[in-house]
Amino acid sequence: MKHDVFPFPAIIGQEPLKTALILNAVNPRIGGVLIRGEKGTAKSTTVRALADLLPGTPMVTLPLNTTEDRVAGGIDFSLAVRTGARAMQQGLLARAHKGFLYVDEVNLLDDHIVDIILDAAASGTNRIEREGTSFCHEAQFILVGTMNPEEGELRPQLLDRFGLCVEVSSIHDIEKRILLMEKKEAYDADPEGFSKQYQSDAKTLSDHIIQGKNCWVRWCFPATCGPLSQICAAAVTWQGTGLIWLLNRRRLPWLHSMAIPGWAWMR
Repeated sequence: MKHDVFPFPAIIGQEPLKTALILNAVNPRIGGVLIRGEKGTAKSTTVRALADLLPGTPMVTLPLNTTEDRVAGGIDFSLAVRTGARAMQQGLLARAHKGFLYVDEVNLLDDHIVDIILDAAASGTNRIEREGTSFCHEAQFILVGTMNPEEGELRPQLLDRFGLCVEVSSIHDIEKRILLMEKKEAYDADPEGFSKQYQSDAKTLSDHIIQGKNCWVRWCFPATCGPLSQICAAAVTWQGTGLIWLLNRRRLPWLHSMAIPGWAWMR
């Protein structure tokens, strides 16, 4: 656990977001997370903290004013100028392979850039074609996008490409806000000492996630998933992702310690 990353177990609140991220870490086929909410709600902090729990898991942040070549890759012009050779230079999608791709304010990105990212996330590969040169590489990553609805909505066809959508908001409970500030001040004063206090909890959660990934590979759909299908239908969630979300959560009993209000029936 890095001392320059706020510990995941120390984050106050945002339980739905934590659960959604953990489920995607266990089973990336869920399809990523779209986080809707205002600024200052620990969105990037939570994603970065979870990535830090998983050994060898990169987290790549996509700049807002990025270009297609920066995202997907393109011709390495510096090499071409030096040697005359034509070669492809990998982009951010290659760096995010087997990790997290964090896209802040995804609703403000150029639609073409969003399409490239979502196509790579769905297929697990990225194909680059420039000036008669073609190159393909693996790009299996967990896509995490954020947006503030007040700044514009995401196109419906793009919204549907995210596996889960989570609404986040500022913490209004006074006691929790005080605790949040106390932890932030303690971390800023001594990041290393503060992080060490949560090493045991972080190691336990990391082990649980790895165990969950192994369990998911060997798991088959239970014969008792009928009631869960009815719940998805009643919520007008006809896509299979909703059912997969519920099945994942039932399969991982240790997630019950992070219970979401109103979801006690999942225990």
